[in-house]
Amino acid sequence: MRGDPGVPVGHHCGRRRPGHPGHSPGDIDAYVKAQVAAGADLYTLHSGALAGLDPDLILTQDLCRVCALPSGRVADAVAHLGCRADVLSLDPYTLDDVLESIRAVGAAARVPDRAEALVDGLWARLAAVRAAVAGRPRPRVAVVEWVDPPFGAGHWIPDLVDVAGGEPVGTHRGARSGPTTWEALRAARPEVVLVAPCGFRLDSAAEQASAVAGHFPGAQVWALDADGLIVRAAPRLVDGAETIAAILHPDAVPAAPPEAARRIT
Repeated sequence: MRGDPGVPVGHHCGRRRPGHPGHSPGDIDAYVKAQVAAGADLYTLHSGALAGLDPDLILTQDLCRVCALPSGRVADAVAHLGCRADVLSLDPYTLDDVLESIRAVGAAARVPDRAEALVDGLWARLAAVRAAVAGRPRPRVAVVEWVDPPFGAGHWIPDLVDVAGGEPVGTHRGARSGPTTWEALRAARPEVVLVAPCGFRLDSAAEQASAVAGHFPGAQVWALDADGLIVRAAPRLVDGAETIAAILHPDAVPAAPPEAARRIT
């Protein structure tokens, strides 16, 4: 979900960055910028493999060039192959958009009732979180989606903080995440800092959170399983909202599972 100045891309998805397994966030950032500046592809679509699958429905996205091929590239390949598959591009920017995209997939897959039941259940869980934290003080929450350089989170992540009973600061609601500075994030006076680097699971997020915790004296700093709970436009975003609520209001909602979040300071 990231976007850099001059780099029209989404998040870096560091855990899965091609050619850079185990590299630092700064290394990954430099690699992505260099590839995009050179007009090089980050992913390759193997048309032969696609033809062999003979799909009826292909799901793609234009939300983030760094996460997957642009939908136009997929549509071109389908046309070239003479494939009769439907291509559905999913480009949600808010939590509402994500849930609506589930309905869109259900309709395209001809199982709208199953999609509707899933979405109804997700909305019910979100409503339960909102009710549990209603009327409580709302701590100021900064979500760091990348650490080198620092990025303030965007898209649906501020919505998750809202549902969880926090006040998102230093974020980009309904827009791409964007570069910032540690000084700017400190100036937003966060009481809780959630380090959720795109594409990383909890252990790696905790390492990065430990490295940046010194930028936020006096604030609680937590690491999140970003890849599992925060950055993917999927039903598990509701797990993410529940996890954030457990961090912000631990006496109001059930505790988050240990693999979801870890307090650093």
